[in-house]
Amino acid sequence: MAFRRIVRHVAGALALAAAIFAAPVAEAQKGKPQVDLELVIAVDVSGSIDPVEAQLQRDGYYAAFTNSKVINAIITGPNRRIAMTYMEWAGAHYQRTLIDWTIIDGADAARQFVAKLADIPPTTQRWTSISGAIDYAMRLLRESPFEGTRRVIDVSGDGTNNNGRSVVLARDEAVAQGIVINGLPIVNERPTNWGGMPERNLDKYYEDHVIGGPGSFIVVADGFEKFADAILSKLIQEIAGTPAGGPTRYAAMPAVELK
Repeated sequence: MAFRRIVRHVAGALALAAAIFAAPVAEAQKGKPQVDLELVIAVDVSGSIDPVEAQLQRDGYYAAFTNSKVINAIITGPNRRIAMTYMEWAGAHYQRTLIDWTIIDGADAARQFVAKLADIPPTTQRWTSISGAIDYAMRLLRESPFEGTRRVIDVSGDGTNNNGRSVVLARDEAVAQGIVINGLPIVNERPTNWGGMPERNLDKYYEDHVIGGPGSFIVVADGFEKFADAILSKLIQEIAGTPAGGPTRYAAMPAVELK
């Protein structure tokens, strides 16, 4: 009998402690502004990306976020807004947030978001660590001041993981936390900055090793010149939300700016 009383007292104390520690967390979550999507845009700036290609990537995001289809996808959600942050990545040593978490609730906010990129010169760094990008993006999501119905990491790049830890382990950890990872592999024939050959079967690599979570998918950019078309398609799907178990590949659509 005495043993049972001790067990009950211990269980009660543990439950009380759990409630005490959980209360501030629940209250903090309750106080966060609600959005339909928390989106981390993670852009490859590894050594295989030359200045022309880096600028094409920036231009692609500007074209996408000044497109009426993207804006309509944002403002037709239940909360009529999303939250985004923009980061660049290379090797395991290099991840950088260019634009911090920002509410996008219409055309003006979208234009202001991408206009900030024009003030930041493109850069390149050595190696390609997709795992490092995912780990960093997960940290950004943990520190987000918003509460999204969905959390997505949007990874674009032109190479496979060749630095840092296993990309599969990083992906699986993110998926286990309820995060969806979508991919935009850039398939091209241009030699790298040091004269190497471009990656082969990169689309298959992204499907097998990078993307994950319910409804995850890739959109392939057939060359940097098609990056704007690919990112437009991917953003519309990400913002609208794809059904779990749906297709893992979408076709790019022509990017047309708002008039």
